[in-house]
Amino acid sequence: MRRRRLRAALTATALATAVLAALPAAVPPASAAPATLGPARPAAARDWSRAVTDSTMARYTPATIGGWSYPVGLYLYGQYLVYRRTHDPRLLSYIKAYVDRFVSADGGIAQSFDSLDSMQAGRLLVILHHETGQDRYRKAAQKIRDRLRTYPRTSDGGFWHADTSSRAHQLWADGAYMVNPFLVEYGKEFADSAYTDEEAARQLAVYGGHLQVANGLLRHAYDESKSASWADPATGLAPEHWCRAVGWYAMALTDVLDAIPADQPRRPQLLHIFGALASALEKYQDPASGRWFQVVDKGGRSDNWTETSCSSMFTYALDRGARQGYLDRHFEAVARRGYQGVLARLSVGGDGRTDLSDISVGTNVGDYAYYVGRTRAVNDFHGLGAFLIMNEQLRGDSVS
Repeated sequence: MRRRRLRAALTATALATAVLAALPAAVPPASAAPATLGPARPAAARDWSRAVTDSTMARYTPATIGGWSYPVGLYLYGQYLVYRRTHDPRLLSYIKAYVDRFVSADGGIAQSFDSLDSMQAGRLLVILHHETGQDRYRKAAQKIRDRLRTYPRTSDGGFWHADTSSRAHQLWADGAYMVNPFLVEYGKEFADSAYTDEEAARQLAVYGGHLQVANGLLRHAYDESKSASWADPATGLAPEHWCRAVGWYAMALTDVLDAIPADQPRRPQLLHIFGALASALEKYQDPASGRWFQVVDKGGRSDNWTETSCSSMFTYALDRGARQGYLDRHFEAVARRGYQGVLARLSVGGDGRTDLSDISVGTNVGDYAYYVGRTRAVNDFHGLGAFLIMNEQLRGDSVS
């Protein structure tokens, strides 16, 4: 019954340009200052998820938002969470119109899936199968599942970040999010959880075992061969704790714990990793802003800066973890401070559209100077997607 209603809604909404032509720009709050006085600060009562999705859909059509990529996939997953709450058919129609650029009527998809990054948007395939029942999305998603059968791994079973010589033998914390939430969602949708739950838990355990160090944080990456230019010759670890890499892992950990059964054998190890990470995040949270720094443990340096996407990721993971019983309940207060800090980076321009600032652009593995020198973008999809995931988790909380 639900799928029939959704199919009708999708048809009535006119999937492509007809829908998008009717999209309104985000409406500024009544108290917004004129453009000549600068951007208005957000008010607690506004539905910021709606404002961000309206603003983004007004800026981009499904044809212009970008190619098949993990930043767009992240953003559209966040948009789907807003759809689940609001049931606004425009949000799902937009996602479908984007995905249908890449998936043919017979389920073909022209992607090699030779990197974990390329798999993240596969979550949208699972979503669209769930919402529409169309078998082409199952066939496209199965291509990722089948690729994992031959995908290269470290000696202890961790998926390489990419199947290329420049990424051989490497685990990046980013990759934990690119494949594992997809895996558990695929397993639930297609009755494959016996494999997918075990694989996702195994990946997070392997990644955490290599990347987490004594202070509870994760290094950005690990090279089993110890041959990468950034790898410590003794440990194979990257030199720094880059905030979004840690954020990717934290969100993946939360999503997988939500999905796997209570008696999953690796669950105690994952909870231990999460507890140590949460304590470290509390320690390194900026007391002035509530956000977290681009290089997490070096906030005392004058050239370091608080970054919005990772702050959203940490806020989501800490709040979700505390509410689900994975963490102590006091981490909800840590998350609320993070939420307030992220909202302080959100403004409304004279055009009535939202702007989210201080988002690091896509980033390789590097040293401290490399990370703090990264461009601080506005409305980058890494930040918009993480914001929506966070806001849908915490939007009912007071932010005054």
